[in-house]
Amino acid sequence: MRYIFNFPDIGEGLDEGTIIEWYVDKGQEIKSGQSLVKMETDKVVADIPSPKTGIIVGRFGNVGETIHVGVPLVEIEIEGIYGQEAVAEAKISVKQEPLEGGSTGVVGTMEVAGSNAFLPASNEGFTKLKTDEIIFRKVLATPVARAMAKELNIDINKVTGTGPGGRVTKSDIQNFKANVVSADLLSSNSSLVSDELFTYEPLSQIRKTIAKNMLNSKHNAAHMAVFEALEISDLIWIREKYKKVYSEKNVKLTFLPFILKATVNALKQHRQLNSQMDPENNRMIYKNFYNIGIAVDTPEGLVVPVIKEADKLTIFQIAQKITELSEKAKERKLTLDEMKDGTFTLTNYGSVGGIFGTPVINYPQVGILGIGRILKTPVVKDDKIVIGNVLPLSLTVDHRIVDGGEASRFVNRIMENLKDPFSLMIE
Repeated sequence: MRYIFNFPDIGEGLDEGTIIEWYVDKGQEIKSGQSLVKMETDKVVADIPSPKTGIIVGRFGNVGETIHVGVPLVEIEIEGIYGQEAVAEAKISVKQEPLEGGSTGVVGTMEVAGSNAFLPASNEGFTKLKTDEIIFRKVLATPVARAMAKELNIDINKVTGTGPGGRVTKSDIQNFKANVVSADLLSSNSSLVSDELFTYEPLSQIRKTIAKNMLNSKHNAAHMAVFEALEISDLIWIREKYKKVYSEKNVKLTFLPFILKATVNALKQHRQLNSQMDPENNRMIYKNFYNIGIAVDTPEGLVVPVIKEADKLTIFQIAQKITELSEKAKERKLTLDEMKDGTFTLTNYGSVGGIFGTPVINYPQVGILGIGRILKTPVVKDDKIVIGNVLPLSLTVDHRIVDGGEASRFVNRIMENLKDPFSLMIE
């Protein structure tokens, strides 16, 4: 009996993934639970296990190809009989729905020829496959867009759709045409233009997600920033005192655990910063737990693993979690659970070299604290000018929820906590 395993919905609203590596080949025996393929989703890289034991008789998609949830990944002969190499002759069963300009567009479902069965979801089996091939729709588009593409001699499969369900719309065709014309004009008006002047690389799943999340945050939150600077010579002394002790336990002690602990203590006294707005139900949601996201710079892009229940952890335990999650982030081994349910975020751009910045809120959270590079600079201490160590802080908040005064009081509370770093270690 044949079984088609579709790319499953692995949670968090993910609707597509890119094939990074195949672990199986056609004709290979596979056991239930054994990894089939490594997929890069919007948030994580995950191995997709086989739901059945059997023989791989079909594999769909190449490395680097983007696959949507519900699209077949592999076909398995689950009784061990190596049947036909094909999958099934299929046809597109469509229904129409109103789209732009009073026209209708199609929403496709895969229907097996000669039966009333649809291609199964990832938890369903499939039997009695007959012929040679599955026909896939490469693109969904409105009739107006198809007609316009044909008229303008545009390959509609090359156009990125921005309509519902990724459909190509009339405006997508118009924008695509405008870009082609611009490129043609540039090419014809410059003798310097050649393929060697440009390098094209496909957007990774993580980069597409970063772009989507940044726009979502900017469109849905009213960003406001507050800047402060703190002299931290006492914190530097404490860190130097305990750095070797932590190192002997394979834990790297940075300034970040202290700042995180100080931030959690401040959140307890300023609950607006640990909340989110629920406009659909006309209410605020105040969170009584403290899950702190840590922005980690990786070669593939920025990811934000979350330290859960940070208020219950010591400085040593926080340092352990930061080390663990940072390593997993850089190796693309984070799980979805390690990246969700954050209530507030820290981003340490100072580790790269920035001083002040205006970080973008990790929506729907209310605030994000940016940590700049520590500067040696003259400061006034006991009415004398001395060399100090100044830590720049940048707080971005959703001004719909947090007023300027509350934002300033929150930053002041963090600075007060950091002025007595030893108290953070003995809590």
